[in-house]
Amino acid sequence: MDAGFSELETTAMSAALQAARRGHRGANPLVGAAILTRESQVVVGHHAGAGTPHAEVDVITTAIDLGVDLAASTLFVTLEPCNHTGRTGPCTQAIIDANIPEVVYASADSNDAAAGGAATLAEAGVRVRSGLAHEESLALNAQWRRAVAAERPFVTAKIAQSLDGKVAAADGTSQWITSAASREHAHQFRSRVDGILVGTGTVLADDPRLNARGPGGQPLETQPVPVVLGLTSLPPESFLALNPDTVHLRTRDITAALGELHARGLRHILVEGGPSVLGAFFAAGIVDEVFCYQAPLLVGSGLSSLSGLNTSTLSDAASLIPDETAEPAMSQLGPDVLLHFVVGEAGADNYTT
Repeated sequence: MDAGFSELETTAMSAALQAARRGHRGANPLVGAAILTRESQVVVGHHAGAGTPHAEVDVITTAIDLGVDLAASTLFVTLEPCNHTGRTGPCTQAIIDANIPEVVYASADSNDAAAGGAATLAEAGVRVRSGLAHEESLALNAQWRRAVAAERPFVTAKIAQSLDGKVAAADGTSQWITSAASREHAHQFRSRVDGILVGTGTVLADDPRLNARGPGGQPLETQPVPVVLGLTSLPPESFLALNPDTVHLRTRDITAALGELHARGLRHILVEGGPSVLGAFFAAGIVDEVFCYQAPLLVGSGLSSLSGLNTSTLSDAASLIPDETAEPAMSQLGPDVLLHFVVGEAGADNYTT
């Protein structure tokens, strides 16, 4: 039990942490909230993703629907309530408007644009305490905090490969290694990110559209920005050259490229390859999350899913941690298996955390 907090308060924050994992990683942190009522009941809420109500608003709405007396309750939240207006209003104002007298948060918000919520609440007369489950909260969003600190987008790497790690056969054929179910899932995920990045080699080989489509080929409502990395000019007749929304970053410097995308307001990037681009992102230590679509095929000689990742010893290998959130660590998609990871520190025993 955290010092200074009761068993009941610890239980409420644990419920908030569990609720946080129902959300999706990406541009926003995973955040959960819990309201501890006067009758010692716990009501939970969470942030489901960009554009949806924040965890505090979600749990307040649920509590109101249940007839909870918010003026006699305590709000527990895994991250300091935000203090700014983005796609939604500031959570601090929602808490003040709900007449909640006390807030306990686990860790401070490291995003300067949203920070300062605790001070705003205190100035409004709300009792504010912090530190309960602090380490658990930090660990939950370690990758997001790393991206925020570097002023770059959150980076998800997508790998679609055979069981022996190949993305194409020796003759170059690659459509389709994974199943229709995997492709449908990948397109749904595309619709949640701000941009999709490939290298110029992929553009020359595949002429991709880099959009999000439904099973029938229809465009989904929300579309990512197509991003191409590399010095080679795009063929003028290619889909991406003809798309006015395409961003062509004429550089091989990944840090500079991500800085440019961040300056354009893109906060979550999906890197789809090819192998040299994926390898370069992993080699630079700039991957936060991995979706690996594993097909039940053995290709043998062929093109590996990653290249240029010149790890000479096992202790330097990138450590992938199975991640259980709204996207489970392992799921079946038709004949394929989808593996979901976050990236830990090289050489660290991250599985014990």
